[in-house]
Amino acid sequence: MKSYNTDKIRNLSLVGHSGSGKTSLTEALLYRTGAIAKKGRVEDGSTVSDYENQEKKRHISIQTSIIPVEFEDYKINFIDSPGFFDFEGEVLQALRASEAALFVIDGENGIEVGTEKYWNYTQQINLPSIVFVNKLDKENANFNKVVSDLHIEFGKKVIPLTLMLGEGDKFEGIIDVLDKKAYTYENGDKKEVEIPEIRLAEVDTVYEEIIEAVAETDDSLMEKFFEGEEFSEVEFRKGLTEAILQGTVVPLIAGSSEKDIGITQLLEVITRYMPSIDDEAANIGFRVKEGYEAFAPREDEPFSAVVFKTLADPFVGKISMFKVLSGAINKDDKIFDVTKNEEVKASNLFFLKGKEQIKTDRIIAGDIGAFTKLDTLSTGDTLASRDNPIEYKAIKYPKPVLFYAINAVSKNDEDKISEALARLIEEDPTFKDDRNVETHQQVLSGLGNVQLEVIMDKLRDNYGVNTEVVEYKIPYRETIKGKSDVQGKHKKQSGGAGQYGDVFIRFEATDEDFLFDEEVFGGAVPKNYFPAVQKGLEESLLEGPLGGFKVTGIHATLYDGSYHPVDSNEQAFKTAARLAFKKGIEEANPILLEPVMKLEIKVPEENMGDVMGDMNKRRGKILGMEPQEDGSQIILAEAPLAEVLTYAIDLRSQTSARGSFSMEFERYDEVPKEITQKVIEDK
Repeated sequence: MKSYNTDKIRNLSLVGHSGSGKTSLTEALLYRTGAIAKKGRVEDGSTVSDYENQEKKRHISIQTSIIPVEFEDYKINFIDSPGFFDFEGEVLQALRASEAALFVIDGENGIEVGTEKYWNYTQQINLPSIVFVNKLDKENANFNKVVSDLHIEFGKKVIPLTLMLGEGDKFEGIIDVLDKKAYTYENGDKKEVEIPEIRLAEVDTVYEEIIEAVAETDDSLMEKFFEGEEFSEVEFRKGLTEAILQGTVVPLIAGSSEKDIGITQLLEVITRYMPSIDDEAANIGFRVKEGYEAFAPREDEPFSAVVFKTLADPFVGKISMFKVLSGAINKDDKIFDVTKNEEVKASNLFFLKGKEQIKTDRIIAGDIGAFTKLDTLSTGDTLASRDNPIEYKAIKYPKPVLFYAINAVSKNDEDKISEALARLIEEDPTFKDDRNVETHQQVLSGLGNVQLEVIMDKLRDNYGVNTEVVEYKIPYRETIKGKSDVQGKHKKQSGGAGQYGDVFIRFEATDEDFLFDEEVFGGAVPKNYFPAVQKGLEESLLEGPLGGFKVTGIHATLYDGSYHPVDSNEQAFKTAARLAFKKGIEEANPILLEPVMKLEIKVPEENMGDVMGDMNKRRGKILGMEPQEDGSQIILAEAPLAEVLTYAIDLRSQTSARGSFSMEFERYDEVPKEITQKVIEDK
């Protein structure tokens, strides 16, 4: 791969709904530019981008993949990201490493949920966009409807730079609005033809829309526009790029990755008009932490880069994908990991094309590269020089909302599972692994069931660790609502050394986990046994009388007792305390507590009623609603954890995947009596 200057490099994330044809588009781009001799197919597992075993098995993209395409004198890094929502973290990583987003839309299905979701996100972060309407060769494809729906949904700023020649299976070519030329395609090869006379007025109308949008970027251009003067090629190119950067224009290209129609036009628009990292108004995706000044995104500036994605290959080892934000890195350079405050050596430097590693000696500002054998690097780490340190802010990933309890199938699997999960977390920071100390369960949590199933499949296929899903145990707790006053007496005086401990303890509720006090007078219980009594009570907290759950909210006061000058010891008083605890809790109106979660649920207006009704059925409480600028609503609610374990799946079903939510632990609340009985019976 030859060298390119920063201004000749483009980075675009491919985003869109699952199945829109993002991966197929990368195959068409590679084929059209001569990088591959034959296009692979997702169905066959033969694409450059989807090379991982789980991707081949499931026929979906699961992880971010870099597809560099060389076109004319430019290098375009297409960052193929998954369309399935369970892998949202991958999309956020890809968008962060891009100066623009390339939305791929299915010409048959039109605007789908994935388009809406990531369109709103790119608008929030002011990321320029371009649209490729794919699969226009399909029988039910309707280009005009897609464009119309885009205008309704996202505004008139979406402007087609190409129009169709023919529809459905008769789709044979496009009209290039900017050049005012028409082309037909046969086996990917284009042939210039006359624009049908009936289409000339349509072409002129769209062209005027583009010219007006360009004129609005600069006062002098606007003056020229009103005077009817034509823009020079330099003026037009600069103006259109500026309009794209400002977000006032989103170019749209019609095409078909299967028939190779529109591929060349897409590449031309990207190289001519989409921003590079050194464009003055370009969004480089990474914000500098306070206390540092940003370097200019040029090759002659001090070096800085961010690791935005990690791959854990069981054979190759850790692969760290990074984007150079300023300066350059050379093979064997010593670089400084600012995040971890340690120096590493870039001994193995390369570009990625799918899984292929293309060795290089230098990577400059604006380009994307990778390391291997640097095991200390993690996703989000800032790389710089020790002499010119800088640090960039870490990305905020969505929090897990779905929980799987898993067991290792064998002892051998149990020994290996922790290390394997640690490697997989490096790949996907949106899932978590936790050993619940109360339920003694291994818990995987993530964004959806497909994500967690993929994790388990990777454990088996990549690391030889077999796991199974088991019933998730809710970490219930027990407490008391009343008071009690009891005696705990332990006496053993038959044969050998005797044991004697006798305590009187009051139990009552408290807001603290556990409080221990003593009010013993006259030495009824010697002070040296107080710690033993407290220890006996604390050990008893681990298992309550109702269902054997952890006990909390107990205030115990030792106020009396008795001892034997020979047979009393610490163990005897610990045992007496445990006896008192069991009796005292049973007599103090014990109740069951359950974890209650606080939820923020974002849903379209039309789904409000269904979602709120469903939340009430889950014993939830609606705390309020907050209207959003995009027309959606955020519902603030509380609900028991037991009722929302699968809410991630259920909410998608209720809202056609348009709803999303986050949740966090809020507090423990009393379990209703009828449910308490069932929990105890099922224990």
